[in-house]
Amino acid sequence: MQLTMPQATLQTSYRQRRQALMEKIGGGTAIFRSAPTAVMHNDVEYNFRQDSDFFYLTGFDETNAVAVLAPHHAEHQFILFVQPKDPLQETWHGYRVGVEAAKERYGADIAYPIAELDEHLPKYLEQADRIYYRLGRDRAFNQTLLTHWQNLLASYSKRGTGPVALEDVGFQLHHLRMVKDDSELALLRKAIAISVEAHNVAREMAQPGRYEHEIQAEMEYIFRKNGAQGPAYPSIVASGENACILHYTTNNRQMQEGDLLLIDAGAAYHYYNADITRTFPVNGQYSQEQRMLYELVLSAQEAAIAQVQPSQPYNAFHDAAVRVLTEGLVALGLLVGEVDKLIEEEKYKPFYMHRTGHWLGLDVHDAGFYKIAKETWQPLQAGNVVTVEPGLYISPDIKLAEDQPEVPARWRGIGIRIEDDVLVTPTGHEVLTSNVPKALN
Repeated sequence: MQLTMPQATLQTSYRQRRQALMEKIGGGTAIFRSAPTAVMHNDVEYNFRQDSDFFYLTGFDETNAVAVLAPHHAEHQFILFVQPKDPLQETWHGYRVGVEAAKERYGADIAYPIAELDEHLPKYLEQADRIYYRLGRDRAFNQTLLTHWQNLLASYSKRGTGPVALEDVGFQLHHLRMVKDDSELALLRKAIAISVEAHNVAREMAQPGRYEHEIQAEMEYIFRKNGAQGPAYPSIVASGENACILHYTTNNRQMQEGDLLLIDAGAAYHYYNADITRTFPVNGQYSQEQRMLYELVLSAQEAAIAQVQPSQPYNAFHDAAVRVLTEGLVALGLLVGEVDKLIEEEKYKPFYMHRTGHWLGLDVHDAGFYKIAKETWQPLQAGNVVTVEPGLYISPDIKLAEDQPEVPARWRGIGIRIEDDVLVTPTGHEVLTSNVPKALN
């Protein structure tokens, strides 16, 4: 991957993250398994994508590896197990860093061949008071770790030391991942800058007669041309009533006169992801109904973004969007009733069925906690990055509750979403994706 910052800067960030986590786990040992390879069909594999927790702490981008953090160990606090150099395997599957270079390049106190895991892992567990590990997709490795733990439990009475509990490391690590450091923000800004260019080109080229996949192809070309790994998620290019399908990815319809085009697409750069949605008329002109609904969604988004502030509960921006949307639907005659009751009874949900955003970072729906207790939402803090993405979707076959009016035909088949990526700052917020226009013409 082409990078816009020195590798040494990134390694400093990885080291600081490991140190922060080790301070949290104290006398425990944390273990991380790299992502497995995945088969597309027969013997063809998908492009490898590293596990986000593993990458966040190490920057190591190969499969079949294990990282261990053992802050209590006298000699080795950061240990890597990796695939050794193998000219034959590298000829077929690509170069490996190897054991010695892994230690030097990634700052490990020691590195071992992955084949020696069973031999060396116990010495980093036997003095730990607990094991921190997230049971993941690699079931064979899950069982390997559980077997080591069971063996240590069996000998605990003779030694008087060893891990007596297994705890999901996410409860410690994901609080750290929620707050982006400077290097993360630099990578996010790069992913967003690439995505902004692609969205603006897409708006210029969209017109009646073109196909959705033409827009998708141009955007993803811009992603790759600018050094991104590709799309952060399957690109949504939805014209006409396709925009009422939240995760539409078929992208094969020919755009028609009078269509709105909803594009939800972003680039992944060094594993950091942009997530942007814009909706606009392919012929440059809104119908009256399209304009009124677009104005409503834009107002809801503006109200939501205003609530993205430090110390505000996470749910505040969703609640703000829901209120504006519900008030607007009542004003348009699409809902009837008292606004607070309509919200309480979720009568708006046939028009707006998803929440208003999510954490953003190494994962598109990034790691982090939305609640800190059953009834208590996580307060926003500087360094959080969220998406803010209200929408309205009036599908052709929309059905409302019995106490609500029938939706007239002129509103049906209109889908609108507007999404920005927003950074919480010490004094407020910054809309990172503001260079993609969204104001009405």
